[in-house]
Amino acid sequence: MVGDISDSYALTRLVYQHLEWLRVHGYTEATVCGREKALKPFLRWCGERSVMRANEVTRPILESYQRHLFHYRKKNGMPLTVRSQRLLLEGVQGFFRQLARANVLILNPASELELPKLPHRLPAVVLSSREVELVLTQPNVAEPLGIRDRALLETLYSAGMRRAELVQLKCQSLDMERGTVFIREGKGRRDRVVPIGERALAWVRRYLSDVRPLWARESDEGFLFLNQNGEPIDAAYLTHLVHWYVEHAATGKLGSCHLFRHSMATLMMENGADIRFVQAMLGHVKLETTALYTQVSIGKLKEIHAATHPAERVQGSLKSAAEPSLANLKQEGYDGNDEQRIEERDPRVGGQTSRR
Repeated sequence: MVGDISDSYALTRLVYQHLEWLRVHGYTEATVCGREKALKPFLRWCGERSVMRANEVTRPILESYQRHLFHYRKKNGMPLTVRSQRLLLEGVQGFFRQLARANVLILNPASELELPKLPHRLPAVVLSSREVELVLTQPNVAEPLGIRDRALLETLYSAGMRRAELVQLKCQSLDMERGTVFIREGKGRRDRVVPIGERALAWVRRYLSDVRPLWARESDEGFLFLNQNGEPIDAAYLTHLVHWYVEHAATGKLGSCHLFRHSMATLMMENGADIRFVQAMLGHVKLETTALYTQVSIGKLKEIHAATHPAERVQGSLKSAAEPSLANLKQEGYDGNDEQRIEERDPRVGGQTSRR
């Protein structure tokens, strides 16, 4: 508790009111939980320094908190990542921005706080088409669980959806005739319709006909993928499950649900898909987010490099010119019948020869 809860400027009270404001204004529960996780460390830090009221927080205090996050070390001795630092500070910024808009504070002390710059990172791991197929064949489809898992993996790969979107998927979301899947309230509560391939649909049909009826309860809520108890699969369980299959495929690469999303986008780009279609598939608001995959899809770039780079175009002729012919070797004193060392011209001594 930071400050007297009856005090209208008490930080704790205002944080609770801020979280309620987010819910009232339609923000997702994930956003609200993220904001709460960002503000709790800030409240604790302020309490340790007897900063109890919102109107006591100044820009120098926030900059001191930012330095604290930079120097902070976790239990394992590792610092917070730049992304973690930025997320915590963005939560504080959002909190004070809302207080200023609601006229609780005259000035927003976080308005000019300069956040740490995020590194420009690409997806760390992307599977090739062959590696994806290897992962997809890991489930034992002779068993009901294997059929479900194969349908689940195929859906992840074909539609490129997020983990949270898959666990919330319902049977009625699939349009078998049109070959589409309706994703309701994806990230940012945005709906979208994306295509799903025939092979994925074939496995989903088999799961729906042979497996799901065995597990579904009378009070079936219609979620597509169930566990053996008839309940919707849990997001944490899904992460563990997909990671297990990726690990046992022994590709030398590790990852989970998002690995299929990254791989799908990258492979589509390499096969010539327009970036805006990939953006629509992934549900990205900003094209810049999707553009990351243009840098990962190196295949086409390698083809263009090999076809157009001057050094690559003359590589063949240079290679043949660099290989000594038998006639040239004989001129250098090698007759093929003894172990005389071949003399090579040393480019550093202008026309003179040097022995190895």
